Amino acid sequence: MSPFSVFSLFLIFFVVIWVLRCLNILREYERAVVFRLGRVLKKAKGPGIVLILWPIDKITKVSLRVVTWEIPPQDVITRDNVSLKVNAVVYFRVVDAIRAIVEVESFRFAVEQAAQTGLRSVLGEVELDDLLSQREALNQKLQAILDEHTEPWGIKVTGVQVKQVDLPQEMQRAIAAQAEAERERRAKIIAAEGEFQAAAKLAEAAAVLNREPAAITLRYLQTLIEIGVEKNTTIVFPLPLDLLGGLGLKLSQASGAEGRQT
Repeated sequence: MSPFSVFSLFLIFFVVIWVLRCLNILREYERAVVFRLGRVLKKAKGPGIVLILWPIDKITKVSLRVVTWEIPPQDVITRDNVSLKVNAVVYFRVVDAIRAIVEVESFRFAVEQAAQTGLRSVLGEVELDDLLSQREALNQKLQAILDEHTEPWGIKVTGVQVKQVDLPQEMQRAIAAQAEAERERRAKIIAAEGEFQAAAKLAEAAAVLNREPAAITLRYLQTLIEIGVEKNTTIVFPLPLDLLGGLGLKLSQASGAEGRQT
């Protein structure tokens, strides 16, 4: 084989290797940050086929998909001095690939550290009752703080959710006792309202019977019908209360007259 043929094969091999190094294929969710002689190009490339001038150009691939990261349990002391462990979930994505690579060394590590610090600082400013009852508002506040902190890095925090709150055993017993006392209070209030409404209805019924004396007789007859439906041997004779009052008055007058005679 002649030296020219060897050189030609070597040149072809080199060209093939160079083309393969210059040719890059990026997926739909990927972008390429290109550095040319150490300087970053103004626009990220991709997706699809991306051609660079190797070895002058160097590329760094960045994924634009949403990243889900679970914050490990953090020791938090609330404003009312309750110690507890809280963990959360952070959702974020890269919106500017160039800033995510140039402005911060490791954007994912930076977001994770910011999320841990923000979780402890925000939850340390609220009381335990607010943490348990206003979790959605706290999630939005955490998201706003992290989004503002990571915006210069080209990162968008799409959501933060407080996942779990671990309370001490003594605090769980105290909350259970408080909930039981609250249920008892509500039960007493409901019973009192029922008694008040029943008394009001009885007062209205008494007023109607006072205006229409014949209504009491109809009520007596209705009671007899209800008793007779049960097919028992009980016989009930309705006795007007006015009659008892008159008899009592006569008896008191007769006893008074006998006393005067004696």
